[in-house]
Amino acid sequence: MADVSHRGDMRSHPDVPEMQARYARMLDGRDVALVDGPVFLLGLYCAASPWILHYTANQPALATHNLIMGIAIGLLALGFTRAPERMYGLSWAMCAMGVWMIIAPWIVGRAPDTGMIINNVVIGALALVLGLVCAGTAARSGPRP
Repeated sequence: MADVSHRGDMRSHPDVPEMQARYARMLDGRDVALVDGPVFLLGLYCAASPWILHYTANQPALATHNLIMGIAIGLLALGFTRAPERMYGLSWAMCAMGVWMIIAPWIVGRAPDTGMIINNVVIGALALVLGLVCAGTAARSGPRP
């Protein structure tokens, strides 16, 4: 049986250049990798906000809406982390979700109070800003001719 263990310096290993090229491809354009965490936390808060602000009883439609939107934002964040080269094109979808979150209290909810409106406007504005950051990164790190 051949000795395949390489003790000591790994620079002489034949797969090192290939692994370095793969890591460079995976990390290309990931200068805002720290955005993925806040996007996930925003989705988590959006999903939990009806229970945090206690409007599940008087606004069941808006509570369900925020739960679904929070799960969708969280799934986008996980996609950004798992397959960034394929998911950053969906950053614009996150921007659209942010705009929708801003106007949703008046469309989905019935007679929303100020707390619900402020909650959704803040969530929507943060989703819009984080989506623009991700979209800008995707445009900057895309293939160049």
